[in-house]
Amino acid sequence: MKLHDFINKYDKPGVVVLLEGKRTVKVEDVEKIEQFGKLMANKTQYILFRSGNASGSDYYFSKGVCSVNRKRLQAITPYNGHRKTENYAYDTISLDEVNVLAEPKLIYQSKKHEATKFIIDKYVSGERDYVSMKAAYIIRDTLKVTGVKGKISPAIFAFFYLDLANPDGGGTGHTKRVCQMNGVPFLSQKVWMEWLNA
Repeated sequence: MKLHDFINKYDKPGVVVLLEGKRTVKVEDVEKIEQFGKLMANKTQYILFRSGNASGSDYYFSKGVCSVNRKRLQAITPYNGHRKTENYAYDTISLDEVNVLAEPKLIYQSKKHEATKFIIDKYVSGERDYVSMKAAYIIRDTLKVTGVKGKISPAIFAFFYLDLANPDGGGTGHTKRVCQMNGVPFLSQKVWMEWLNA
């Protein structure tokens, strides 16, 4: 896919696109990630970009988008006040605002993350200790893709900054798998970094 193909297909009102990835970013990629966020906001008119408000690539993508138009960025956070001073988004929705008990699909797909599937139920039942709060991050990662009917629109495309040596690891790998489960196409930096030179 080329940049103009993406724009022609996806730059429409109501479209939500994820911009996210690993917390650990290669030094030489920091500027490229920020440039890509800026490129996306400059070249499109309608897309709402969504972030998980994490450090690393989420932060740099968001910084790029907001250097053009802060109103084009939405953050989905695992709890109220998450990284508040580093959150550039115009619209922030916290997992605390979502009735996860009423979202069986959200819970089911979150449990696909092997490392946290046993603590998802603790979080859903209302526990908020150190262990159960780890589940909040994975549920947040699922929510970024699936949305919540009537409240949060689902994503229809995603751009990832992956650890190319371990693309399925961690929360980013989980988000990528949720995209696959829901038929949401995505591209990694192997493709989108080429768009910076187009």
